[in-house]
Amino acid sequence: MKLFNTMTRQKEEFVPLTPGEVKMYCCGPTVYNYIHVGNARPMILFDVLRRYLEYRGNKVTFVQNFTDVDDKIIKRANEEGTTSQAISEKYIDEYFKDAHGLGVRDATIHPKATENIQQIIDLVQTLIDKGYAYAVNGDVYYRTKKFADYGKLSHQPIEELQAGARIDVNDVKEDPLDFALWKAAKPGEPYWDSPWGQGRPGWHIECSAMSNRYLGKTIDIHCGGEDLQFPHHENEIAQSEAANGCKFVNYWLHNGFLNIDNQKMSKSLGNFFTVREAAEAYGYEAVRFFMLSAQYRSPLNYSRDSLIMAQNSLDRLYTAESNLEFLVKNGADGEMTPQERAFTETFDSYRKKFDDAMDDDLNTADAVSVIFELVRAINIAVEKTPTKALAQACLEMLHEFTQVLGLLYQKKEGEENLDAKVEAMIQARQAARKEKNFAEADRIRDELKAMGITLMDTPQGVKWSKA
Repeated sequence: MKLFNTMTRQKEEFVPLTPGEVKMYCCGPTVYNYIHVGNARPMILFDVLRRYLEYRGNKVTFVQNFTDVDDKIIKRANEEGTTSQAISEKYIDEYFKDAHGLGVRDATIHPKATENIQQIIDLVQTLIDKGYAYAVNGDVYYRTKKFADYGKLSHQPIEELQAGARIDVNDVKEDPLDFALWKAAKPGEPYWDSPWGQGRPGWHIECSAMSNRYLGKTIDIHCGGEDLQFPHHENEIAQSEAANGCKFVNYWLHNGFLNIDNQKMSKSLGNFFTVREAAEAYGYEAVRFFMLSAQYRSPLNYSRDSLIMAQNSLDRLYTAESNLEFLVKNGADGEMTPQERAFTETFDSYRKKFDDAMDDDLNTADAVSVIFELVRAINIAVEKTPTKALAQACLEMLHEFTQVLGLLYQKKEGEENLDAKVEAMIQARQAARKEKNFAEADRIRDELKAMGITLMDTPQGVKWSKA
């Protein structure tokens, strides 16, 4: 498998530190609001990377943090007249609702910054002891220019970084590019005791401390949005490598930006959408499918038409799944015919195409194309009177791919109960027709129609679908 490493700006063969094991860290949200559709892209794409690495036989330890102490959280708490902890807990819960709706699996570990204060303090103290940080008036700053390789991830000279850095004008710093590791407490803010007085951690040091604690000094993959390259990931490298004296990350992965109707998403333009809003309009899984429709490093344009196309494509996959599930129950008994067996022997060729796409820097767009190519072939293979065995083999092959991409997971609330009710009504209709009670059969048909159920007569019996 080859991955595009932001550090080297080229695709590299992925070789984990320990064969068969992958240590992976992904920057999580600052929890002060509902996640927006831009947040959803790295969540979904790096969930797929994890799934694929596991599909290929690796044990993945996946860490995704929550930044649960931050200026934005404090501001939101003050606006709502509550505590920072109440705000962060609320939006962590809301995060999981959206993440699960999007089919994103929980990380192996979801550490919170506030659960790692001692680890953060210890790391800051190490940096001070090594001369990479200094305390002043209860704040602690990192000596950016002391780290010789600063700027190696964002590939910019330090002079350009200094000009473009998001920094406060602060006379107490030794250099304008120095950034905060620890912030002295202000009235009304949450704080913790430290060797430098009461305060709270800076944003960048949190991820360094949590990655170090849960994955070790050197990890395989660190991923996040393109906007995190600088300053966040650049600062993580400076902190971690200065403190530990070794390489921090072997492969840096960053997803491309998400535009809204060909414009950058912003509240001022009125095109700011939360995942919750998108899901209410199009469904969570349509959002997930849309995010897989382009290679993760490419910019992606979010629009109403794109989401509708995603939903239509999903419908085709669900129809194929439903057809196969029906044939598994109602197909011919017995072993596969020689012709059917020959068809299943083509599955390896689809696996190779799928793996080739995913091995090429996680090209989910091409992998999705392979799934639809498979579906077209399956539809032809089961067109007439297939055996249950063939239908089962085809269904398993379809699910093998969709599970890697995290698709075909949405079961609408009450769907299982609906299935049982509809099946019972179809049986009652069939019995009425057999008894030549056509009035009763027509009544049941009309009731099903009113429920949005369409009946289709097939050689294997009556098949139904819901509009």
